Amino acid sequence: MFERKNERLAPRSVFFIRLLTSGAITGFLIAITLSIGIIGYHWIAGFDYVDSLLEASMILAGMGPVNSLHTIGAKIFASLYALFSGLVFIVIMGIILAPVTHRILHKFHLENSPKIPTDS
Repeated sequence: MFERKNERLAPRSVFFIRLLTSGAITGFLIAITLSIGIIGYHWIAGFDYVDSLLEASMILAGMGPVNSLHTIGAKIFASLYALFSGLVFIVIMGIILAPVTHRILHKFHLENSPKIPTDS
C-alpha cells in the first residue's frame, strides 16, 4: 500500500488520498461499532433509540455511561461494549496515524540516503 524505503516519497496528492481512505475506513468502523452499541442498549437495556445512541456514543468516546443500568444483562453488555470500544479506539488511531507516521519516517529515511531525491 505504501512505498518502500528505496522508492521516492509519494506526492502530496497520493498522501492526501491515503488520508481520505484512512478516514473513510475509520468512519465505517465507527459506524459499525456505534450500531452494535445502539442495538445492544436498545434490546438489552431497554433504552429508546435516542438514549441508546447517547449511551453508545459516550462509551465509544471514552466519556462513560449516562443512564443507570438496572438489569444484570445490561450491565454485562455495557462492560463488554466498553472493553470492545477501547480496542476499537486503538485500531482506529492506528489506521488514522499509519499514513502520517509512514510519511514522516519515509522522509526521514530519504534525508539520510543521498541516492533517492525527495519531492517534499
